[in-house]
Amino acid sequence: MTEPSVAQRIADEVGDNDVVLFMKGTPVFPQCGFSATMVQVLSRLGVKFKGIDVLADDEIREGIKAYSDWPTIPQLYVKGEFLGGCDIVREMYESGELGGVLTEKGIEITDAPAT
Repeated sequence: MTEPSVAQRIADEVGDNDVVLFMKGTPVFPQCGFSATMVQVLSRLGVKFKGIDVLADDEIREGIKAYSDWPTIPQLYVKGEFLGGCDIVREMYESGELGGVLTEKGIEITDAPAT
């Protein structure tokens, strides 16, 4: 049996988890400021998410960039849809749009979005 391709591994993670953050480090110990910002935003909203450490797997680190056609990490996926990187997600959070998008997609948030 052959191992699944990198694209298939990424597709499986994105498909199997409602909220996935491809990041440098882990949610408990982010390894860059942008990843830390994304964890902070999701945590402030009380969103449960799966963090995938791209530093632990070079194939995933390069593969996620091709998968999304987005050159930077971190990358946030919600219900299979790529939402964006740090700047986009932070702006969505600050405007209140992120909370609305998460709610529309059926993702439970436990804290009020930024207003």
